[in-house]
Amino acid sequence: MEKIVNALIAAIEIWDPYTAGHQKRVATLSLAIAREIGFNQKQLDTMRIAAILHDIGKINLPTEILCKPGKLATCEYNLIKIHSEAGYQILKKINFPDKIAEIVYQHHETLDGKGYPRGLKADDISIEARILRISDVVEAISANRPYRPANVIEDALGEIENDTNGKYDRDICDVCINLFRVKNFKIKEIQMRDNERTIN
Repeated sequence: MEKIVNALIAAIEIWDPYTAGHQKRVATLSLAIAREIGFNQKQLDTMRIAAILHDIGKINLPTEILCKPGKLATCEYNLIKIHSEAGYQILKKINFPDKIAEIVYQHHETLDGKGYPRGLKADDISIEARILRISDVVEAISANRPYRPANVIEDALGEIENDTNGKYDRDICDVCINLFRVKNFKIKEIQMRDNERTIN
């Protein structure tokens, strides 16, 4: 299974190095949150694979859109939104546990039902996808993007802390905030190699 994961990561790195790095950083944060919550090893393995491949569906998108400076046009944004389902379609054809493809499918859903692609609400969204949604938001805001420089981590934490619309899981937000503010967590890239898993 690790060889398949590494092959998919390599394909993304060739197509869009930024997305590959983003996925690795999101995986690091997702695993840290999952450990704090008390996931067992099997759950952690599922979380790791889903997180490090959550944007695999972007391999179907033009790099001009992925790396476009400035605001996306509505049609471009609608195209970006297809990547969750595209990722699901890719991963469900691979001999992964069924849950991994579904987590990837759900990673842009929000508890208020205003996420995409299916507008799922609350308990219809898996805990892994809830973790992934928060990790994705925090990393995206705090990291350099093709279209803007990085913000400080407090800007990212403020986004989830001040969530007045109920988009994010409050308990998971609190765990994430505690990691950074109390435990001095730093986002780094998780490195995937054949038959080993290390975080550097």
